[in-house]
Amino acid sequence: MRALVYGAQGLALEHNYPQPQPGEGEALIRVVQAGICNTDLEITRGYKGFQGALGHEFVGVVETIQGLDTRAQYSHLLGQRVVGEINIPCRGAQCWYCRQGIYSHCPRRAALGIVGRDGAFADYLTLPVENLHLVPDEISDEEAVFVEPLAANFEMLEQVHITPGMRMLVLGDGKMGQLAGQVLALSGGQVWMVGKHEEKLALARKRGITTLTVAEAERLVQEGERLDLLVECTGSEQGLDMALRLVRPRGTVVLKSTVAEKGALDLSRIVVNEIRVQGSRCGPFEPALRALHQKRIDVGPLISARYTLENAEEAFRQAEQKGMLKVLVEIPL
Repeated sequence: MRALVYGAQGLALEHNYPQPQPGEGEALIRVVQAGICNTDLEITRGYKGFQGALGHEFVGVVETIQGLDTRAQYSHLLGQRVVGEINIPCRGAQCWYCRQGIYSHCPRRAALGIVGRDGAFADYLTLPVENLHLVPDEISDEEAVFVEPLAANFEMLEQVHITPGMRMLVLGDGKMGQLAGQVLALSGGQVWMVGKHEEKLALARKRGITTLTVAEAERLVQEGERLDLLVECTGSEQGLDMALRLVRPRGTVVLKSTVAEKGALDLSRIVVNEIRVQGSRCGPFEPALRALHQKRIDVGPLISARYTLENAEEAFRQAEQKGMLKVLVEIPL
């Protein structure tokens, strides 16, 4: 099969890559479309040391299920469009995390296109049937590609208790920041966004989000303005530093970025101001699918470019350019 593979020689499209074989209780999925995530770009810079087929944001069609006789409740997935949760836990009886249902933190887990399993920039991928979610007909393929990163933002609502009148600020106007802003706006609180790109900030304003330039945010710091919740989506040390300077004492900073670069940061503010710092990664698919189905989240304006798998290397080069939002890769038969 075709697959976009990251290896010792860098990123390359291979035409004779081994097709994955589903294990017991797993589905073979023909990928229809996939999206390039910042994590994919970070892997090409050394994040996680992964080598193999990249990609974890996808929509595809279930072609076969291995061991269907023992998974009869999943037979309705055959031939249907699905999206998939990316963590593949061990589900072992001796695993404390799996026994508690905390599958995304199983220490022996694989992660699609990130750790221990080939990903979605390929003709086929495999996932356990428990990971799969049907895509309603009302959700297009392009919208469905956003389910995984959108779910990651709904995770914030599971982790942080948001109350009416809470003042929240998203640092970063890129792909993750745009989704974070839209999700937070559903909560009814006041949402601000700080960014460097006027065209991206304009997208946020259309969703009722108040926008600020970096210079304006710095003025807020100098004036002593402090907010309840800061969501860091810049993927930079400077972004985290600003978040710690803008959050109120005993407020919360949510970290949404994964980066390969290591940095040194003065964390004394966290102690002195008793700031809660919350890491936030994968999240629930159901509310993400529901929000897209109900058209409460608009992802169309976040698509910057479309490529086919044959041009996936160029798609990655394009995704690395400043100002780009989501780059999609279509995978036709």
